[in-house]
Amino acid sequence: MQRMAVSWLVYNVTHSALLLGVVTFAGQIPTLLLSPYGGAMSDRHSRYRILLITQIASLVQAAALAALLLTGNYSTAGVIGLSLLLGTINAFDIPARQSLMIELVDDREDLPNAITLNSTMVNMARLVGPVVAGVLLTNFGEGLCFLVNAISFAAVIGSLLLIKVPPRVMQKPTGNVWIGLKEGYAYLSSMTELRLIIMLMAGISFVALPYSTLLPVFAKDVFQGDAGTFSWLNSVSGLGALAGAFCLASLSPSRDRGYVVLASAALFGASLIGFSLTTWFPLALCFILTEGAGMIVNISGSNAFIQTKVADEMRGRVLSYFVMAFQGMQPIGSLAVGWIAHRIGPQHTVFGQGVLALLIVGIFTWQYRKVKARQVSKQEVALALAG
Repeated sequence: MQRMAVSWLVYNVTHSALLLGVVTFAGQIPTLLLSPYGGAMSDRHSRYRILLITQIASLVQAAALAALLLTGNYSTAGVIGLSLLLGTINAFDIPARQSLMIELVDDREDLPNAITLNSTMVNMARLVGPVVAGVLLTNFGEGLCFLVNAISFAAVIGSLLLIKVPPRVMQKPTGNVWIGLKEGYAYLSSMTELRLIIMLMAGISFVALPYSTLLPVFAKDVFQGDAGTFSWLNSVSGLGALAGAFCLASLSPSRDRGYVVLASAALFGASLIGFSLTTWFPLALCFILTEGAGMIVNISGSNAFIQTKVADEMRGRVLSYFVMAFQGMQPIGSLAVGWIAHRIGPQHTVFGQGVLALLIVGIFTWQYRKVKARQVSKQEVALALAG
């Protein structure tokens, strides 16, 4: 609700695609700069405590945003500053939250489905949240959206306090955090499959995921709509993501999730092209539906792929690089997308994003096949030597 209300508020007041990009940039750039540090912290300290602190900080940020609007003191600079604060909080929150997953799952084989279940909850919120936000925006304004978000953190923090996490056995840190970061990078460099999936995520996050920055422009200018139109775009994308999460959960454990991640990225790119080429709203919703499915399978599938292959002692650091690729590249892309859309229009911009996404998928599919072929060759040699 807050994400949608911020985007609608800024565009409704400024009518600037460029400023939409700036706000998104401010909200996500700390993830690029700080998430590796946040990941190293989650490997050295209690992930549960870090998560509790970041959620309390998020409550304070949401309350400040609500106060800014409800007291009539709106300023774009204030919204940008509070977005920057939330991005900083998320740089520590996301690596800790993703890493904590393994501590809450008894059987390692259940981890991919646990990750998918988590994605399902998130996407259920993406389905329902915009509907509620659309009603509140239309009838009461952005301030109430921010206030409801702030109040909702009482449930979040209460839920966290009810979780009993068994103490994690941690090795005593032997160096500073930056040495831990270097160790994480060295580990990732030696794991070719993990590195390719994270690099693919970085590419898709840079060129394709920032399309959402322009949804208020599509809602208001391309489809000649209002906050309700914007709500429909977000909700249908959430519905597609929910369907994609269920499909991902139904996959056989033996299925190569690397190819699933690549195929979903291709679906995402193709859907963006279709969305950019239509001005008929019902058809646009169909493309947004498949976009949501492709996007969530790409993100959750990448997460599950990494979580099932990474060593426990490196989990937080490797996931922080994944978070940096997933959310850290988006602000740069959002800034570029906002500037480009300001020059050539939103439809041409999103069309270019879809084409670039398909090009990236083609390159990484070729690289991934080479890696799998080398693995098969090594296995054949090992079997021959054993024979």
